[in-house]
Formats: sequence, C-alpha cells, structure tokens
Amino acid sequence: MRLTFCGVRGSTPAPGAEFTRYGGQTSCVALAHDGQPPTLLLDAGTGMNAVSTLLDDRPFDGSVLLTHLHWDHTHGMPFFAAGGAPGARVQVRLPEQGADAETVLAKCFSPPHFPIFPSQLGPGWTFDGLEEGEHEIEGFTVLALEIPHKGGRTFGYRVSCDSGSLAYLPDHSPTSVGPGPDGLGERHPAALALADGVDVLVADAQHLACQFPALEFLGHATVEYDVALALEAGARSLALFHHAPSRTDDQVDAIAELAADLAGPALMVVAAREGLTLDLPSSTAPRTGGRHGAAVHQL
Repeated sequence: MRLTFCGVRGSTPAPGAEFTRYGGQTSCVALAHDGQPPTLLLDAGTGMNAVSTLLDDRPFDGSVLLTHLHWDHTHGMPFFAAGGAPGARVQVRLPEQGADAETVLAKCFSPPHFPIFPSQLGPGWTFDGLEEGEHEIEGFTVLALEIPHKGGRTFGYRVSCDSGSLAYLPDHSPTSVGPGPDGLGERHPAALALADGVDVLVADAQHLACQFPALEFLGHATVEYDVALALEAGARSLALFHHAPSRTDDQVDAIAELAADLAGPALMVVAAREGLTLDLPSSTAPRTGGRHGAAVHQL
C-alpha cells in the first residue's frame, strides 16, 4: 500500500513563503495498491487536486471517504480536475446523517454560497452515506468508527490490505469524552481500535499541550496526545497531520523533534508534508528511531 499526503493543513489553507516545505493545502490523503494509481482518497480538502498530478491527468476511478463535512475536508471537490475528466468515477461516502447524502453535502457547497450543487460535479459522481463498521472499498478493508469532534458526526478510519495498515484520525477531540490520564483526552475505545498495531497512525496534531487551555474548545487534539495514543495502541509509526494554519515550517520541524523525543525509540515519528509518500510496510529502517515501519519518500 502506498500512502501519499496531498494536503496536510487543518482549518484553512496556508499560503506563503513560511509554509512551502510542509505545504498549505488542507486535508487529503491518497491510497494506492502496490504499483497502481490511487483509488481511495481520505478527505477532500484543497489538497485533492494534487491527486490529478499523481494520475498524470487521467480520470480518477475510485472512492472518497469523508471523515466529516467541515469546509477544510470538502472544498477540494469542485476543483478536482481528475474527477471531472471524461470517464471518471468518483464515489463519495460520508458518515451517515439520516438524510440523503447529496442533500447533506449540498449544505457545504451550493448556491448562493457556491455556484453549483454536488450533483453538477460530473456524471461520474455519486454520493452515499456510510455506517459504522467494516467495509470492503476499492480492494481495501475499511473500519469506520465514530470519534469525538465538534460540529457534526465524524468518523476515523482504519484502512488495511495484505501489504499494510493505517489509521486516519485527522480531526479528533478526545477531551470531549473525558480528560484521560494526563488531561489531554481519553484514549477511548474507538481510537484504540482504529490505531491498534497499525503501520502508521495519521493523527490530528493541530495543538500543543501548552496551547490547549485556550484552544481546547475548537475540538482538536494535541501532539502529546497523539504520541501517547500511538504508544498505547502499539502503532509502528506516527504521522503528525492537520497542522495549524499559522504553524510555520520551522515550527513544524520543532514539533516533530518534540514528538520524537516524547516517543523515544519505540515509535517512528514524521511530520506529514505535501508530496510525502509512505510505503506500508517496509523493512527499510525508519528515518526517526524506533521499530521498522513505513519507508519514507519525497516526491
């Protein structure tokens, strides 16, 4: 399995010279079977259009799993060139809301707030609700579980196949279900089940513990929580994700070093950046300490 980070920011895009190394586009991760083009996208933020480059401008043929419907996870869809190409197939699946999926999604973009409705994205687009549980999607086994996050039903995903596994928790508010042992949030059953023994945990790293008293109300997690969750769940590596839009490249560097120090030799830590690919699993030694996990490349 090959994982490519196409957008790694949270909340809003972050343009400017101080954000070029990690990138400023919002959440989108592309998954591909070995040697194949990507067929499964996790979220549809503004990083989604980078998938068109991965496809060499061929039509996209696959599925998109939305964790939730906040703008930074949906606003790439109207600008996804490979999704609008002739012959494209784009099956969008979102957490079941008890109503028609396209109607729910239209609350994110439709007139007068946006020029078109989701149904106008192209003839190959379809929209469906997804229930919790295990699903077979595009040749991957996907476990969808509801996780706490403010402002609408939110899923975390565990995606696996014969060649690897990942957990994807990009927006996560663990303090919503309790303070946990350190005040940074409960290591609750859904998070532990999704991250149990995975090759890589992609986790919401929007805040630091020192910032949390003033920012907890926004509904995100801390870097320190991510490390604790990864260690408790036995994940082989941790990818810090959903970087705060104001966090510069140098600040992300410092946070990655902090996380690696907290993790010690038991866990590989990497800060996600646009164009970074992880091959799961690999016998290649990790770049930062710990057990062998994902082979890291930069496109």
